[in-house]
Amino acid sequence: MLHVMGIPILNLVCYVPLAGFFIILLLDRKSVTAIKWTANLVALLDFILSIPLILSFNNPSYTDPLTNFRYIIKVPWITSLGAQYYFGIDGISLLLIMLTTLLGFIAVLSSWTAIEHRVKEYYALLLLLQTGMLGTFMALDFFLFYVFWEIMLVPMYFLIGVWGSERRLYSAIKFFLYTLAGSVLMLLGILALYFDYGRQTGVYTFNVIELQRIGFPFGLQYWVFLAFFVGFAIKVPMFPFHTWLPDAHTDAPTAGSVILAGVLLKMGTYGFVRFGLPLLPDASRYFIGIGGKSFPWMMWLCIIGIIYGALVALMQKDWKRLVAYSSVSHLGFCMLGIFAATPVAVQGGVLQMINHGLSTGALFLLVGNVYERRHTRLISEYGGLSHIMPLYATIFLIMTLSSIGMPGLNGFIGEFMILQGTFSDPTLRIWSGVAVVGIVLGAAYMLWLFQRTMFGEVTNPKNELLDDLNFREAFCYVPLIILSFWIGLYPQTFLRYLDDPVNRVVSKVRGSDYFKLSIPVADATTSPTVAPGTVVADRPAPHR
Repeated sequence: MLHVMGIPILNLVCYVPLAGFFIILLLDRKSVTAIKWTANLVALLDFILSIPLILSFNNPSYTDPLTNFRYIIKVPWITSLGAQYYFGIDGISLLLIMLTTLLGFIAVLSSWTAIEHRVKEYYALLLLLQTGMLGTFMALDFFLFYVFWEIMLVPMYFLIGVWGSERRLYSAIKFFLYTLAGSVLMLLGILALYFDYGRQTGVYTFNVIELQRIGFPFGLQYWVFLAFFVGFAIKVPMFPFHTWLPDAHTDAPTAGSVILAGVLLKMGTYGFVRFGLPLLPDASRYFIGIGGKSFPWMMWLCIIGIIYGALVALMQKDWKRLVAYSSVSHLGFCMLGIFAATPVAVQGGVLQMINHGLSTGALFLLVGNVYERRHTRLISEYGGLSHIMPLYATIFLIMTLSSIGMPGLNGFIGEFMILQGTFSDPTLRIWSGVAVVGIVLGAAYMLWLFQRTMFGEVTNPKNELLDDLNFREAFCYVPLIILSFWIGLYPQTFLRYLDDPVNRVVSKVRGSDYFKLSIPVADATTSPTVAPGTVVADRPAPHR
């Protein structure tokens, strides 16, 4: 176990923001500058402390050989319930934790001039939210996972309800009720697995690793999958559970939108990868339609979300609402890759989760920059901003191209892998073809937005005196732009962390023989087995 200053690294990364939360509560609310500096330093410190997770990730001394999770912390907690304080991460968790600490710092830094009232409470809640998100990605005990899952709900509710725009109370309550309803159903699913495991083994535990070691009957898997699906699909959000998202995004403060799009939505996709598919493989195959033996409910919902989100985005007059609906479409792509359950598709789905956090987080920051200056999000109020704010327009162009998946930028790699991996399964091939429509529509609404706001003459005299980005605002985009090009030009830096965990998920859903049958026939005699952690070509077994 890796320690920093005698503290396990995962505990340190998770609870440094919580410590900052309590420190800010002790500060005088009139000391606004001190509060801002404290919050920024704590968020920066948390990001710096997360860097050793990457640097030492492949060190075998920090790896549990039985589970292949790293930096394990496992101590008794509520023994009467079988709940443990159990932390550990794999490559999927690692990338999401790094995204969380990076966007957490950027969100705090971007709020310096945006928040003018209740500054103390605002920054305290941002840091509390950070701990909730990090704990969710680290927990390997269902009870502990659920605690962190619910912790996230409260600070985001207040961030929207107190510091949001016109309809903030409506949006906050809608967000809270949707998420709470999904959480309750997810809890029922967890308890069903808990009691069935106890019935089979005589031991009651919330340990996710132990729950994966046995097979649950299909009837139970069927209903638990539906319970998990509602809980996770609301958080993603997938069609038809998406209606809370545009309102929450539109009325949330800029930092809230960045965190909501960049990290919170990934809780749902992460839930499917970490819990839904590995724990419920029979039900997953049934609802995905793998093998063409059942109706592909999940694939239909992904495709509807991709196309519907893009079409509605095309119709939006509100700049922020357009970006919000684009999230519905992009996350439909993520779910398509995850549900395809082939190694390349799942890797692409996870990588696209990271890509969406970078590009859409940046787009919400860009909207926030102009909203601070003009206090309107109507697209018709802008035009010709490239003449007045050239740096702003340049960054906006880069992130627009990233969002639509231009080669050389991060979005292209994720979408390409999802389409390739989905196409490799003959029974899912049609969904890969239909999903291409979403890419075309995505280019349409993003380029339309860029043309309307950046090009042409400055028709509104209120825009003529707008200031370009200052140093602090521009600095927020530097890591996002670097990572967008890095992933687009050399994605293997990030994909290598996904090989082993993705293969484990795929083997659970499709069976361990899938990898052997996926080897080209010409190579089967010389390469009868697949080394652990190696992603092989997604090829179907030959028909005999």
